[in-house]
Order: sequence, then C-alpha cells, then structure tokens
Amino acid sequence: MTDALRKELREFLDGLETQGLSKKERVIVSAQSGLIKVQNPDGSVVDVLNFCANNYLGLADNKEVVEAAKAAMDVWGYGLSSVRFICGTQKLHKDLERKISAFLGTDDTILFSSCFDANGAVFEPLLGEGDAIISDELNHASIIDGVRLCKAKRFRYKHSDMAELESCLKEAVSMDCRRMIICTDGVFSMDGDIAKLDAICALAEQYGSLVMVDDSHSTGYIGATGRGTAEYYGLQDKVDLITTTFGKALGGASGGCISGRQELIDLFRQRARPYLFSNTLAPAVAGGTMKVIELLEKGNPYREKTMANARLFRSKMEAAGFDLVPGNTAIVPVMLYDEVKAVKMADALLNEGVYVIGFCYPVVPKGKARIRVQLSAVHTPEQIQKAVDAFIKVSRSLDDSRR
Repeated sequence: MTDALRKELREFLDGLETQGLSKKERVIVSAQSGLIKVQNPDGSVVDVLNFCANNYLGLADNKEVVEAAKAAMDVWGYGLSSVRFICGTQKLHKDLERKISAFLGTDDTILFSSCFDANGAVFEPLLGEGDAIISDELNHASIIDGVRLCKAKRFRYKHSDMAELESCLKEAVSMDCRRMIICTDGVFSMDGDIAKLDAICALAEQYGSLVMVDDSHSTGYIGATGRGTAEYYGLQDKVDLITTTFGKALGGASGGCISGRQELIDLFRQRARPYLFSNTLAPAVAGGTMKVIELLEKGNPYREKTMANARLFRSKMEAAGFDLVPGNTAIVPVMLYDEVKAVKMADALLNEGVYVIGFCYPVVPKGKARIRVQLSAVHTPEQIQKAVDAFIKVSRSLDDSRR
C-alpha cells in the first residue's frame, strides 16, 4: 500500500469517526435471543434487551432447531468441501429443496449460501442486452448488486409507486424488450412496509412481465401461515420467483434460496454463478432449517406473537409521540432524520439496557436516519414497555442537551 492511499483511507475513516457515523461492532457473549449478554470495551458483560435482530419468530436459540442442526452434523458431517454439481449434493439438500417448495407452493427450489448470493444469481443467466429489469428504488442491496451483474436495461421506479412502475413497463415495451422482470422486496427492510404485490402482479400480467419477490423479511411470519407476501395477497400462482433467506425468521443461521417456476430453477442450476462456484450449504444449516419449516407446518403460534408484539410496541411509541414509518410488520422504524442523533440515541439506549442500532447513509438515504426496531415472538410485554420507557427517557435527554 502506498503512503498516499494509506493517508487517504485514514482521513476518510477519521472523518466518519469525527462525524459520529463510524459503525462499531458490539460483541455478544450469549446465544441470539430477546435477552442477550453484551461485552463492553472494558471486558465487563451486561444483560440487554435485543430489539434489532432479524429473529422474528424467536427460533435462533430454539432447542429443537439446535438439536436438529447437531443431528444433521452427526449424520452428514461438518461440510461438503465442494460445490453442488461436483460432489456437494447430499440427500439432505434435495430434501430441504423439496420441503421449501412445498412450503412456498412453488415448483422447485435451489439453495445458496446466502440470499445475497441468491439475488446475485437471478438476473445474469436469464436476461441480456435486449431485456429489461424494473426495480423498486428501495430494494435490498443484494438485488441492486445482482442487477449490476446483468447487461439488461435498467429501470427504477419510486418506492411502491405503481403509476411510475407502469410507465417503466410501457417504456420497456416501446423499446421492444424481449423479456421483462419486475423485482421487489416483499417487506422492505428499512421501512418495514409490504410491497403492493397485488398491483404489481396485475401490471406484470398486463404487460407480459415476470415477477420476482425477495421475501427475506417476510418468510415465516407474513401471510396467514407465514408463507410470505404471495400468501398475504393470495397470489402464490402469480409470482414467478421468490428469493428468501434462512438467516432471519427461519432460524437465523445463514443460507438462502431461489424458489419458483421449474424452467427458471432448471436454468439457474445450469448457469447461476454463485451456485456453480460456491460451497454447498452446510449440513447443520440445512438440518436446522428443515426443523424450522416442520415447526411452522404444524402451526405457527410464533407468528401471532410476533405480530401482537409489533402492534403493542407501535401503539405505545405512537402514544409517546414518536415519528414512525407506517406499517404492519415486525419492523418499526423510529424516524430521527439526523444521522448523529440516531447514532447517539442508539448508544444511549444501550446504556439503558436496550440494544438497537442507528441507521444512516448509505444504508438509508441522506436525511432519513432512523432507529429500526425489530420485534420478536420472544419479547414479553414487560420488555416492550421497558424499551418504550428507554426511548422516552433518552429522547428527552438528547433534546435537553441541544438547548
């Protein structure tokens, strides 16, 4: 590294620190749950309430899931040391793919090491220079990166603006695009709102477009039985591709998949680079995910508890006068708009025993800083009240310090 580059990088990093925008890792010394142990910089350990995990159903430390992961390693080993098409496909992987397909109501499923990889795999094999991708402006970074790998024409519509989506479709049709695909998050990770999938599918049918939904923040708890946004709208037969993760509601480990039309999944097995050149999903993750789906298929009481907790937190925060993004999911963004205030508030809340994170640019647009609160089935009403009380106390303290 040259001295000039070192100096340039150091100035950038120091600038983030000075602005109070530097991201710091907090060390957890317990399993993921609603109540966790966090290690302070001085080595001391404190118990804090966790309101920023994607552990929507509270299954990250579920004993049945953990035991299933252990049992999978006992039978299938620690890892495959291979990609799928060489010698990395076990019966366990095929069983999981069939189970996911049955759960989501799709033809077939292909596994990936993460949903980031799954989204990176979708576009390049399917679309070329004569095709079009129409994407919501607030789609996850993995979709954005996947689109960048593809040579198709790119259209971006304002968040959930169906008029602008239709305008993009009309333009793509006027350009004689061979194939079109509309891609959207099912639940948007930073705003917590649900995509207008009913309108999207209607427009897709009208203009002959494919529909892809990233249900990473939906699978497990959105819809009547937790099968995601397609179930929420009753449109399982209208969505062509669903990408989702096992790293959130479905146990919280890692791994992801593309699930959908048979011919599309067959294409990805032949041409999806993250599938062809990445190691196989670890047996423990596959076994644990299988158990999670089995638990959900037996009935999903976790989902009802998650949604009830989200409604309780939202109602109490609204009553306290906080500015929340409207929604009806487990994601409740508390809007602060000021980047430095968001970071300071998150740090102060940790001192009050509530673990949350302040989100600033580039994770969210400039001027849209927030604290994203995520509710879980394992939170109790008393814990939710403690979090609300902490928000009120810290907010007043920060406002007083500015006077």
